[in-house]
Amino acid sequence: MMLRKAAAIVASMLLVLAFVSMNDDISKFLSSLKYDSKMVYAQYSYTQSEKQRLLNIISEEADKRNIAPVDARIDRVWRAIPGYNGLEVDVDKTLEAALIAPPSQTIPYVYKEVEPKISLNDLGPHPIFRGNPNKKMISLMINVAWGNEYIDSILKTLNREKVKATFFLDGSWLSKNADVAKQIQAEGHEMSNHAYTHPDMSAISREAQYTQISKTEALLKSSLNVNNKWFAPPSGSFNQATVQIAEEQGLKTVLWTIDTVDWQKPPADAVVRKIASKLEPGALILMHPTATTRDALPGIIATAKSKGYAIGTVSETLSSKRIPVEVEGAD
Repeated sequence: MMLRKAAAIVASMLLVLAFVSMNDDISKFLSSLKYDSKMVYAQYSYTQSEKQRLLNIISEEADKRNIAPVDARIDRVWRAIPGYNGLEVDVDKTLEAALIAPPSQTIPYVYKEVEPKISLNDLGPHPIFRGNPNKKMISLMINVAWGNEYIDSILKTLNREKVKATFFLDGSWLSKNADVAKQIQAEGHEMSNHAYTHPDMSAISREAQYTQISKTEALLKSSLNVNNKWFAPPSGSFNQATVQIAEEQGLKTVLWTIDTVDWQKPPADAVVRKIASKLEPGALILMHPTATTRDALPGIIATAKSKGYAIGTVSETLSSKRIPVEVEGAD
């Protein structure tokens, strides 16, 4: 009985092997189903005329879906405002995606970003107080010139909430606290320039302003290997010479949209309410490593997220790039 069953199994296997070897087309078809099932639709579902009809539909629809980019500009109040990329249907890639999708599926439109004709760099030396109002992203600017006792708690909150901030470092602080700065950097935060000895930039000579920025810039490069883009003047004090000097060193001067005034030690809940009432797309929120910021930070982040804001570094917020979720949701 056992021998008969074994013989039957062997015979069946031989028949299958013979069938497959004699039907190379079937073998390839089965292989395509297993390894590249999408190609079945591309090869067997559309005639040339149907492909052309699909292309015509996509091209016509693209004109309705395209979003024009917004140029960077100078605002009377907010000064330099970065541009914002537009969206354009990539007709060729959309057609490719449609051809490998099941015929019953809605056309999966594929988009590409279109940069504005005028960028932030084209505007020349002007201060920046905010990002583009069409971009629903904000940034946390943390200016560090003294005190380390609250930095660890702040970093833990940022890490827990998966938020990256931009830390503007005073050069004299950085020279004494390189290990702390490296810890901040290791957690993925952006490191930028906050002058060297926290001076009133508008009250010192052009030469002294240049030195204040260049010394910290050199230290950021030598100790942290940072290729920096931004300069935040201490206490927000600057003049046009400050902006021009920063520009000469490849830096844009950044101020803030909302000030927590945390150095005055307001209650954390009052800071959270203030941020909630003033939050807007492109907002740059100024804070310092204080007890107030330590306690208010979880509420600030929760408030921003609940209102649908993405939270990025200053570079991300001031970039003309669109927020990825917006690209996906453009359909």
